Amino acid sequence: MLVELRAENYAVIDHAIASFGSGLNLLTGETGAGKSILVDALALLMGGKSSADLVRHGAEKAVVSCVFESTPGAEAILEANGIDSEGAEIILRREILSTGKGRVFINNQPATVAVLKELAPELALVHAQTETLTSFDQSQQRNLLDRFGGISADEAAAAYARWRAAQERLDSLLQGEQDRLRMVDLWSYQAKEIETAHLAPGEDEALETEKRVLANAEKLYAAAMSGFERLYEGGASAEAALGSALRNVEELARYDARFNDSAQQLASARAIVSDIGSTLRDYAEGINSSPERLSEIEDRLALLDRLKRKYGKSVAEVIAFGEDVARKLSEVEDRDEVLKTLRRELGEATDAYRQCAAALTAERQSAAMRLAKLAEAQINSLAMKVRFEVAVNAQGTREQEDEDTPEATSRWTASGWDEVEYRIATNPGEPLKPLVEIASGGELSRVMLALKVAVEETSSKSKKRPTPRTLVFDEIDIGIGGRAAEAVGQKLKALGRAQQVLCVTHLPQIAAFADQHLAVEKREDHGRTKTQIRVLDDRARTHEVARMLSGAKVTDTSLQHAAQMIAASR
Repeated sequence: MLVELRAENYAVIDHAIASFGSGLNLLTGETGAGKSILVDALALLMGGKSSADLVRHGAEKAVVSCVFESTPGAEAILEANGIDSEGAEIILRREILSTGKGRVFINNQPATVAVLKELAPELALVHAQTETLTSFDQSQQRNLLDRFGGISADEAAAAYARWRAAQERLDSLLQGEQDRLRMVDLWSYQAKEIETAHLAPGEDEALETEKRVLANAEKLYAAAMSGFERLYEGGASAEAALGSALRNVEELARYDARFNDSAQQLASARAIVSDIGSTLRDYAEGINSSPERLSEIEDRLALLDRLKRKYGKSVAEVIAFGEDVARKLSEVEDRDEVLKTLRRELGEATDAYRQCAAALTAERQSAAMRLAKLAEAQINSLAMKVRFEVAVNAQGTREQEDEDTPEATSRWTASGWDEVEYRIATNPGEPLKPLVEIASGGELSRVMLALKVAVEETSSKSKKRPTPRTLVFDEIDIGIGGRAAEAVGQKLKALGRAQQVLCVTHLPQIAAFADQHLAVEKREDHGRTKTQIRVLDDRARTHEVARMLSGAKVTDTSLQHAAQMIAASR
């Protein structure tokens, strides 16, 4: 859920902080106080379009930021985009410069607007008065229907991945056939050159080491033998000195036990010196100063360097290149058999996808009829009189296409081949039109509210866990009042039991249902307008609802009426 929202030098807001809780959060205040501006700021953090006009007059930049509780889906998106997680929270920040340029930060790390848009469905769905239905696009409409019907597209996604992989392998073989035939001679030469080299992984590093030893054989022999002599050979060696010292200490230990440990340590040191001396002697004796071997190594390294310049940075990459070339030659030689195998695999993957997609279509069509009926009843209880339909159209089926042409299969996706469209007629006698063509923002918000309530009530009855999501509605009370307003408040309250809901309202009938009530107020300070956001306690909340009932002058009667409304909402 949304924990906190901040805006600085944004539109008419100089500096404002709003803290939100679970359930239904309602924002109220006088017209022009900045309530809808806060909703627009959140929409901006969900990837909305920015403008230099949003920067407060006289400021260099506007800054909006928010803190959301994280979700597994959001963390996966961050990881896919190379952004570190901040534990249980996700911090979004967006800066808009007066020049029109802007910057995006996620968890204090540079990001892009595209990542914000990718995160938005996981965090919040904003229905602002200034917003279009871009956040409720085709995929979101399909996802809402799937959620309502408890429909999973996992099998279709797996089948789509198999079909896509088979199609790409076949296309690659067919489209590159002429190029492959022209490349056969080159591939043959490359494969033979790499094969005859008889490469071994890591041999260049081993040869470089041996080369260094051979090239410096005299120095290494002298150093090893000198070390051996000083450590072990001769009366003045370290081993001899340690042996003499050990005998002295052992004599002391015969009379004083405190020297026992010292004697053991000296014995250990003497053994170590002896081992190192033996190692140095063996190393010196094993040094081969053969010029012939050095020449062989240099020739081999020259061959390896030539192969690495042509085929890879390391011997391992050269070997991998040779294996890849051999595979390509094999495919050319066995072209007919490979094509036959790939076409069989593609046919099997195509049939499997069609079965999964067709099953999804049937499930969605059944769920669409139920959702349309429930949503229409919910919408009509919100002071509207509409007809509502959820259309599910399968694209790229055999009934529509004679064969699997690119035009047909281009409509296939990991979520199936269905296009889901919500249609509505807001007045009697009008034809059903796509939801995106609704002109009134208030009507749109009420339709979205009804849809969400229908889905969440169904999910609750089937004991499905609700998707973590903050829902934001801006002034869904336009054009309603009385009993319809109370119905909207009840639905918002019901929706808030499963998800966090933020709503801007001017109606006391709706404000009375708040789990947390925030008042947005503006005041003048040194000739500039400033915005303040307060979380109201019970007393202040009653006073605010009374103000909404009676206007600027709050009376005892309006206070009593407000208290009764709040008590009734509980």
